[in-house]
Amino acid sequence: MAEIDDSAEAIARDVAAIGRIGAIPSLLKVVCEMTGMGFAAVARVSDNTWTACAVRDGIGFGLLPGGRLDVRTTLCIEARAARAPVVIDHASQDPVYFKHHTPRLYNIESYISVPIVLQDGEYFGNLCAIDPRPAKVSEPRIVAMFTLFAELIAFQLQDERRRQQAETALLTERATSELREQFIAVLGHDLRNPLAAVSSMADLIAYGEQQPELVEIGQRLQAAARRMARLIDDVLDFARGRLGAGMGVALAPVTDLAQDLREVVAELRQANPRRELIENYAIDGPVRCDRARLQQLLSNLASNALTHGAPDQPVRVDAFLDAGTLVLEVANRGTPIAPANLGRVFEPYWRPASSSPGGGLGLGLYISSQIVKAHGGALTVVSTGQEGTRFTARLPATA
Repeated sequence: MAEIDDSAEAIARDVAAIGRIGAIPSLLKVVCEMTGMGFAAVARVSDNTWTACAVRDGIGFGLLPGGRLDVRTTLCIEARAARAPVVIDHASQDPVYFKHHTPRLYNIESYISVPIVLQDGEYFGNLCAIDPRPAKVSEPRIVAMFTLFAELIAFQLQDERRRQQAETALLTERATSELREQFIAVLGHDLRNPLAAVSSMADLIAYGEQQPELVEIGQRLQAAARRMARLIDDVLDFARGRLGAGMGVALAPVTDLAQDLREVVAELRQANPRRELIENYAIDGPVRCDRARLQQLLSNLASNALTHGAPDQPVRVDAFLDAGTLVLEVANRGTPIAPANLGRVFEPYWRPASSSPGGGLGLGLYISSQIVKAHGGALTVVSTGQEGTRFTARLPATA
């Protein structure tokens, strides 16, 4: 049997791990109610220590989580040695235990202790219960219940340890950790809703009757698909940047950039029919840029403005050339960004605490800043209660 680490740190870690398993208080309650016993506990047991990790005490025994007993005064050490339950209905009349020191020392008549053994064979401890009154704990159904609960605790503890090990690995490998964490978040949350929408609406279109209402359903399907595409693009762009590839841009002279930007605004109007978008363009010459990336830039900035701006106020888009520099501005009215947060808005995966769940990944502004940076420009933000919030991208038009 492998030696258990009995350091104070290891014991505290195991007590905390058991404390994080939400089902254990309910299990201990069931144990007491089914047996009529007043005290039940999950104990960490080694050859040298006995530590209570979770306790239900209805008899005033006096132990709390983290409390210890001399392991030599307990019967759990015998259960550990035999790797088998120890069960006593009436200690003072039991032919084996009537002279045993443990029942006498702790003034108990009924006792049951079942080993908690992890999947890898590690002996963690015991699920046990005691009471100063006799109880029929040797009944097969009671022993079976304790055994099942002990197996469940072992499974949950193993899972908790795996989770803690994963978190430790994530902390020590920060670059990989952030990607892994956020990809899980994407798959588990942000992509789930739009994917479900696409699936259900696709079923309606495929199997429903050809009715006018299908037009609206089709439009909603398109909007959900566009949202998925934007999420995937943002995540892939972020992943490429973190893996060293950087933000890719294909610079070429674009003579009709204003029309490309109008297409983005038109798409946003369709997706937000109740919102007002005002646009103004003064681009009277070619701009050397990546057309698709600038559309992505405007889409991200305007979507952010629509999300966080006052719903009864317009979002304004301005794009113009200024002495060889392309200036793209997106402004909205509403609650300003807190001064303490202005320096964080371009951080990846950062969202203000006031953001509603499902509002996005927090990558849009980070990706926007990287697009501008890849063009040799800068993206800034000002936000006040009087003027509202304005994001300004300045890019060399002839780079």
